[in-house]
This record gives sequence, structure tokens and C-alpha cells, in this order.
Amino acid sequence: MSNTAVVILNWNGVKLLEQFLPSVVQHSPEAVVYVADNASTDTSIAFVKEHFPSVKIIKNTDNFGFAKGYNEALQFVEEEIYALVNSDIEVTENWLQPILSLFEKEPQTAIIQPKILDFKNKEYFEYAGAGGGFIDKYGFPFCRGRIFETLEKDHGQYNDTTEIFWASGACFFIRKEVYRELQGFDSDFFAHQEEIDLCWRAFNKKYIIKYCGASTVYHVGGATLNTGSPKKTFLNFRNSLWMLTKNLPRKTIVPTLFIRMILDGIAGIHFLSQGKPKHLYSVLHAHFSFYSCIFKFSNKRSSGQSENYYKINSIVYRYYVSNDNLFEKLK
Repeated sequence: MSNTAVVILNWNGVKLLEQFLPSVVQHSPEAVVYVADNASTDTSIAFVKEHFPSVKIIKNTDNFGFAKGYNEALQFVEEEIYALVNSDIEVTENWLQPILSLFEKEPQTAIIQPKILDFKNKEYFEYAGAGGGFIDKYGFPFCRGRIFETLEKDHGQYNDTTEIFWASGACFFIRKEVYRELQGFDSDFFAHQEEIDLCWRAFNKKYIIKYCGASTVYHVGGATLNTGSPKKTFLNFRNSLWMLTKNLPRKTIVPTLFIRMILDGIAGIHFLSQGKPKHLYSVLHAHFSFYSCIFKFSNKRSSGQSENYYKINSIVYRYYVSNDNLFEKLK
């Protein structure tokens, strides 16, 4: 039996399965491939059964989103390594071997991400993960190869293997035992930043998260929720506040959240100046949703929060004021 499961979460994505599932099946002979379906109403299940009978299908009872969708499905997956792969990912030949070798050699490494390039412009890194993720002191995520809207061209600068703070949910490898120890993703997040929250919880338990530049995949990005969507803005702002509440060291929670709320207000004004009132509303909606759940997420805190979680104080300041738009400028 293979010790690796490639699990693709799907919701009404038959077109994406038609385009991208063939590469996953072709280039993953070491793994068992699963499609975890979030109660699709299109022909996704029929397509997989007809064209890829070797692919195992897990049927969720509703559209649970990314976080709960995986939590529900992975109860039925017993392979030792989970590779959680978006349905809009094209994998490459031998993409699994470098990552599986890392897991074999490094027992304390619990989570790994490959190099993620843009499917539509394959010479450039893709927004969701790029060359591995970090966050600043106020919870704003950034990546090697991507800071806010600036994407770097791939010229081999991130072909290394190195420790990172968070791995992208677009292509996310994790040991089954660690996933279950941490009780998976936080289902309340629904989608967006749940992988950063999970990595932060792993980090607080002294697990290692790594980026493996010897493995490459290509990601469409925005195929399930457009990058310009107000709903995406809402989920990102709300979930980031929830994540900070759960994972920050206790003595830093209040001052950090205070500064973060000021920065979110500035972001809302910026959206309004761009003629995007719906995104301003999304920021306000995110904050009211956060206030209504603050005690719930305070109660989700565990012990052992580390103060050494961030790489720099403020990526917002470095990017917009100091014009540090490339990762190497942050060093």
C-alpha cells in the first residue's frame, strides 16, 4: 500500500478536473489519488468514475468549503502523508519524490510546500504560496517571490530547501499524524488563511514547516473564488483576525490587534479611494464578525505560543513606504 495520498477537493469543478486531473494521475504513481467532493451538483463524480476509475472518490454531504471539506474527507484517508492539492493545480513529472524524501529523512518536518508557479504565466511565481510563506508582526502574509501584488520572475532564486512559517493550501503536504493531532483545519474559517492557522499551531508545537524548491507545480489561482471578489476580501480580513486571536502570545494580543485594526481601517479607505465600496464593506463586515466571535476564538487558544513567529515587524510599511517589493530586500 502507498503511504501517500493526493487529495483533491472539488465543488462543481468538472471543467478543472478535466483539465488538471490527468497530470496528477500521470505524475503521481507513488500515491493513491482521491477526489473529495463537496456535494457537487455538476457531472464531476460521473466524469471521475468514467475516465479515472483508479481515483478514489469521497462524497461529503454538503459544500463545507476548504477547511471543513478536507476535515470531513480526510477521516477516510489512512495514508501516512497527505498531499492536499487544489483542483486548479498542474503537477510536473517527479514532483512527489523530493518532498517524500524530505519527510523520510526529517522526522520533525511535518508540513512541506513545493515551488508554486503561475499556470497562466509560467515564468513567474503564483500569488498563493510562491516560494514559501511568512507573516509579519500584525498577521499580514507574504511569500518568497510574492509580496502583496508584486510577483517575482522565477530565475532559480528559490530552488533551495528551507524552513518557512506557512505552506500554501494550494499544494499542502502534511503528515497524517500531525494533521490529526492538531485536529485539522479550523472549520470556522470556511476558506482562506486556514492553512496559515494550521501551520502556526504546528509551529507552536515545535514542528518544522519547509519549502522544497526541487518540486514544482503550476497554479491557476482564483479559479474557485476570484481574486477581486468582496467575499474573498471578507474571508481574508476576518480569518486573519481570528488567527491572531488564537495564536499570538498572550501579552501581545491587545497591542497587536489594536495596530492591526488601524491598518485594516487604512486598507478600507484605500479600497474606497479605488472605487471599491463593496470591499470597504467587506472589511467592516469582517470586523463586526470578528467582534461577535472574539470570546469563542479566545477559548480556542492552546498553550506554548511562541514570540518568534514573524520575520519582520510590518510588511505594510516595508512595501508601501520603504518600497521593498522583493523578498531579498527584506533581509
